[in-house]
Parts: sequence; structure tokens; C-alpha cells
Amino acid sequence: MYVVIVGGGKVGEYLASVLLKSGNEVVVIEKDRRTADRLSIVLEGRYMVIQGDGCDSRYQEDAGVRRAEVFVATTGQDESNLVACQIAQRVFDVPRCVARVNSPQNMRIFRSVGIESVSSTVLIANLIEEEALLGSMSAVNSLSHGNVLLSEVAIPRFRQHSEKEGVLASSVPLPSGCLIVAISTKDDTELYTPESVIFPGDKVIIATNSDELDAARTALRSL
Repeated sequence: MYVVIVGGGKVGEYLASVLLKSGNEVVVIEKDRRTADRLSIVLEGRYMVIQGDGCDSRYQEDAGVRRAEVFVATTGQDESNLVACQIAQRVFDVPRCVARVNSPQNMRIFRSVGIESVSSTVLIANLIEEEALLGSMSAVNSLSHGNVLLSEVAIPRFRQHSEKEGVLASSVPLPSGCLIVAISTKDDTELYTPESVIFPGDKVIIATNSDELDAARTALRSL
């Protein structure tokens, strides 16, 4: 997986290291020259470090954002993270954008524009371990029998449907081994019914065979 990270501070550096260990390709965009130079030395060229402003589309282009599957903004400024993610999402059509949010009250703003947000009070390592950054899906629990997983899928901006009207959950072409269990919105979590509707920013909880995780991800990311 190709991942572009904006921000080479402690969070960005740690995230890059973990993603590299998982076999992913990583590029970091860091505005501060000293920090960028330090990263290049510390990480011994294991990934590309670009010195520049991650809110500038030119530097995102240099980072290869057009082929990125995940874009993560980890700076200490919510405004910068929001702008960087919106450029990646709207200009370069990156399928998944995740932003570090330093002020929890701003999380609703990020969600309203279809950008997944993580409060800086939450360890980003937990998201990595739960696969929230790897494949747009986080395994919230593994059932005790066989290879069945209870998993959570974050819904990005729609590509083919009206974001105002939403999508009827029962119409999503999930693999035969997948079942929608519940839908979590910013206000509540409700069990699935045939009338349930999915909107951008929701999280859909599904029960699925581990072999069909990728297919389920693709179906829900393509709405």
C-alpha cells in the first residue's frame, strides 16, 4: 500500500516506521527543513522525505499522491490537517484521508466533509494495530470460531450516490459471506434493518469471513 504522510513530528515519524515494518510504501512531507533532514538521517533512506508544505498541491504531487491509497495528515495544527486532506481528497481523489485532530471539538468539522479524524488524545498506534489505516477497515473483534471477524468500515465521501440522500444499506453489493450488523453515526449506533441508510462519515459494522475483507472494503468505498 502506498501512503503519504504530512507531518514528520513524533506522530508522523512513528506512524511511518510502523507502516514500513508492515511492508508499505511511505512518503513523508515535512515543512521544517531541520526536521526533514533529521528524518532522512534517522530513517536511513527507508522512505522518501520531502521538505515542503503539505497544504501545497505541488508538494503532494511530488510525493506521488495520485497513486496513494491512504493520505494521513499528522501535524499539530487542525487547520493545516484539514486543508491538506481536502486537497488530497478533492484534487487528487485519494480514496482514504485521515487527519489527526488536536482539538476534539473540531472532529465534527472533519467528519462533515468526509475526512476521518483521530483525536490527538488517542494513540494512533491503536488504529494501526486495528488496521484502521490499512485497508479502510478496523477489526474491532475476532469471533471465537473459524475465520469470522466483526469489523468496522469507515465510509468516505460518496463517488456514485447523493451524499444528502444516502445509500440504502441493503442495496450495497457485499460479498455473500458478509452481513451488516450495525451502523454508527456521529450521534448514535443502531442495529441494521432493511430500511437503514448509510451516509458519508458513518461507520458500518459487518460480520465477514476474513477472506472477504478486501471485497467488503471495496464495495463500501465505492458508493
